[in-house]
Amino acid sequence: MQFVMDRNNPAAMVQCWVELYTDELYTWAFYKTNKKETAEDLVQDTFLAAYQGFDRFSGKSEVKTWLFSILHNKIAEHYRKQYKNPAANTGTDLSYFFEPDGEWKKEERPQAWDTDAALLDDPAFTSVLNKCMDQLPAHWNAAMKLKYLEDKKGELICQELEITPSNFWQVLHRAKLQLRKCLELHWFKNK
Repeated sequence: MQFVMDRNNPAAMVQCWVELYTDELYTWAFYKTNKKETAEDLVQDTFLAAYQGFDRFSGKSEVKTWLFSILHNKIAEHYRKQYKNPAANTGTDLSYFFEPDGEWKKEERPQAWDTDAALLDDPAFTSVLNKCMDQLPAHWNAAMKLKYLEDKKGELICQELEITPSNFWQVLHRAKLQLRKCLELHWFKNK
């Protein structure tokens, strides 16, 4: 839908955009963050930024495209903040999984999972996966979501989170170990 921009009344224009695009923006933000409150805040911040940057919107793109671009940047900023300010308990002690010599502890070795291809389509599994993701330290969670949910390249994630590639891959490794353990305890053990 095209709008005739009323440069003299940005508040009215943004209000119109709120009515038209809130649901779509919220759905996308929720998909990317999996948290209702976070998604709501990101959408609100998107509209605030649109209002504050109203004079910079030239109309060369669709309003919806511009708003989603703002939202995309807000989501990236959200994950960057999460990464930069992790919770006090970072869970970085991997002695739970490994012997001092670096070998797997016998009882913690990864087990073969009996899975089918449609596991991510199972709402019960998705719920357990989301709970396990929420238990990860915030900066690990951010890196995992950027890599596996947003399907971003490692180089771009390192730039967004302002970390080195070796730190990024170490975070992913540790996060996957924790996630695997959580899924084994809360999903695969019960199947």
